[in-house]
Amino acid sequence: MPRLSGIDIPNEKRIDISLTYIYGVGDMVAKDILKKSKVAPHIRTKDLSGEELKSIQTVLDTLPTEGELRKMVRDNIETLKRIQAYRGTRHSMGLPVRGQRTKTNARTRKGKRKTIGAISKEASTAISPAPAAKAPVAKKK
Repeated sequence: MPRLSGIDIPNEKRIDISLTYIYGVGDMVAKDILKKSKVAPHIRTKDLSGEELKSIQTVLDTLPTEGELRKMVRDNIETLKRIQAYRGTRHSMGLPVRGQRTKTNARTRKGKRKTIGAISKEASTAISPAPAAKAPVAKKK
């Protein structure tokens, strides 16, 4: 398996598909990389020569990928939070950022439902202890 940008890319797939295993490289970026490095997109990864791999790697080095790109995205979100932009507050509250409705749906961002309301009998008896026996009251004469 050849290693590009710190990622092992699959041998048996075409090079344009294999490049998409790198974070930050999609279909269009992979085609641009291959065009700039003058490598045919239909060639299997295992059939690439060392020089072709080097030319692909030099083009990849000019693009933000993997850890560098993840850091850029994380820093951009932190900036939005710091300047208290609406999108930043939505990120910090864990709610959808791009205007989706939240009255219903949005379960992916909000997480599992937290039930609020009625408590079952078993749960209520476990919470409150049984009433203690009262001491006898002396009668007045």
